[in-house]
Amino acid sequence: MIELTISKTDADRVAKEILRGETEQCAVLFASRSDCTDGRLRFIVREVRIPGPENYTHQSVDSAELNPAFVAEVSKSAQIRGDSIVFVHSHPGESLPEFSEVDDIGENRLANFLAIRTPGIPHGAVVISAAGWHGRLLGTSEPMKIVSLGEQREVFFDPTIKDKSVPQFFDRQVRAFGEAGQHLIGSLTVAIVGLGGTGSVAAEQLAHLGVRHFILVDPDRIETTNLNRVVGATKNDINRPKVKVIADHIAKIAPEASIKLIQGDVTRTCVAKELISADFLFSCTDSHGSRAVIQQIAYQYLIPTIDVGSILTAANGQVTGIYGRVQTLAPGLPCFTCCGLIDPEEVRQDMMNEEERRLDPYIQGAREPAPAVISINSTVTSLAVTMFMSIVVGVPSEGRHVLYNAKNPSLRPVTANRNPACYICSPNGVLGRGDMQVLFTRDE
Repeated sequence: MIELTISKTDADRVAKEILRGETEQCAVLFASRSDCTDGRLRFIVREVRIPGPENYTHQSVDSAELNPAFVAEVSKSAQIRGDSIVFVHSHPGESLPEFSEVDDIGENRLANFLAIRTPGIPHGAVVISAAGWHGRLLGTSEPMKIVSLGEQREVFFDPTIKDKSVPQFFDRQVRAFGEAGQHLIGSLTVAIVGLGGTGSVAAEQLAHLGVRHFILVDPDRIETTNLNRVVGATKNDINRPKVKVIADHIAKIAPEASIKLIQGDVTRTCVAKELISADFLFSCTDSHGSRAVIQQIAYQYLIPTIDVGSILTAANGQVTGIYGRVQTLAPGLPCFTCCGLIDPEEVRQDMMNEEERRLDPYIQGAREPAPAVISINSTVTSLAVTMFMSIVVGVPSEGRHVLYNAKNPSLRPVTANRNPACYICSPNGVLGRGDMQVLFTRDE
């Protein structure tokens, strides 16, 4: 399967620029790539170039051709950076776009030229009209799924979704967001990092919601003190890996679900790379190092991510505060670094191995376990799953970074400014770089 992911900002720009006027027009997308562990190839758009009138050999109502000098220029830029090129052109009118025989001829010439200029690098082609987008691998008939990502995740073209009945199990949900929405949820691969008090609740709710492809990541085993808040865990599960306990719980809800289990720490390179195959991430970890890795993957690979955190403060046996935070990471939204939620010193410590931690003079013993109650975890996680539904199937809920306070009670949106030079969420950083940028992880 070939996929293309493009930010909403870039997708809107492309549509605005090339759908105006009466003649066919073109755009060129420079894309990094991601070779997913499940065999999929993803193109990740990192730059859009709109040709000027001088860059065309000719334009008409049913054809457009870029001149050789411009094609040579963009192919040289792609060769230098190792990028793939996705050639986009418009079809005027209101009909769903289809590739024409003229398109086939032009693409074959481009594919042959690029095979010489950029050997071994795959490229793509997209045709758009006012009614939609259609994509394929350049010079072939192999279809290419197209996904736009911003505050919502929109699927512009998906050749894999076929009409089929929805199980009666989902009747009440279909009444809410339709069969198409239910099929979309079922097509996603969702990774959950951290399977404690929030991650286990997320797994249960997502299984009920209709997610049928999971990647579960957690290094730990069930302990006695986990039993008050890890959904699905019993005394018989003590010392069993959390990933296996939660997988068993999902299987009771959805026996047909496919579940990949990864018992490991996401700060390790081999574990972090498993997340690249996901269509959506849930960050349910409480470590700064883990969050630093997850946010890099979210922006580098354009994978929408929801981070969940709950805090219960107590003193002398009395609860003093109940708080929660749910935040989406996606193109156009500020990352943890921009929001001031990442402590570099904590990240440094989390990235150490046991020997390094033992020898570090600045680490003073073990951290004190935080109070935790299942109702608080469930409340905050439910907000996160509702946010997931808003992003994926358009449930009307605009918040993408919200804070919960049980004392008032209140739920308020948070606004933060993105740093235009941020090394994570800006084009000057890792945004959209795919496999071309190494992950800030540890190998041992």
